[in-house]
Amino acid sequence: MPICENCNNQWSWKQTIKKTSTLDPAMTCPYCGEKQYQTQKSKGKVGMLTPIVLLPLVIQLFFDVPGAILLSLFPILFILVIILYPFLVKLSSKEKYIGE
Repeated sequence: MPICENCNNQWSWKQTIKKTSTLDPAMTCPYCGEKQYQTQKSKGKVGMLTPIVLLPLVIQLFFDVPGAILLSLFPILFILVIILYPFLVKLSSKEKYIGE
């Protein structure tokens, strides 16, 4: 779970999902009110997690799996990604861009 770089409080799973599901890159710490930003390394890890949801499409290319099984895999993998997502989020008190 992410830890605020300013007050060192650990965010809960629910707080992390709520704060990271907005379009604004700045996330306000629920404990101290300071703005926090997701690190580039953290964004990379989360980016690697997202394609897992599309895994059933790759499975279908190589194996003859019934459609009902493939369709049931999509929500299961989506839920798995949502559960794991907050554990990969790391915070920084400064917004950094690639190449900085």
